[in-house]
Amino acid sequence: MSVLMNFAIFPTDKGTSVSEYVSQIIDMIRSLGFNYKLSPMATVIETATMKQALEIVQKANDILEPYSDRIYSTITFDIQKGKNNRIESKVKSIENRIGTVDK
Repeated sequence: MSVLMNFAIFPTDKGTSVSEYVSQIIDMIRSLGFNYKLSPMATVIETATMKQALEIVQKANDILEPYSDRIYSTITFDIQKGKNNRIESKVKSIENRIGTVDK
């Protein structure tokens, strides 16, 4: 199974730049060894199970909780049985039709 999670989380009470806090979340995701892709607005993470995806959400909240009285998060999932490595394959499918999409 492949669980693609599009995930953003940040403290709302730390001003206009929250990269100090978001970078801690990205470091945690990287240390777990899951395939991920950072974008300016969110991070896409691929796990094998929903449980793993939700554990990432909990760990991210645990990281931010000591720093903030208010944490904002958005999460969307695309769950598909019998697939894996969809972060790359979904992009490759588009590129096969129109060419390279990353600048």
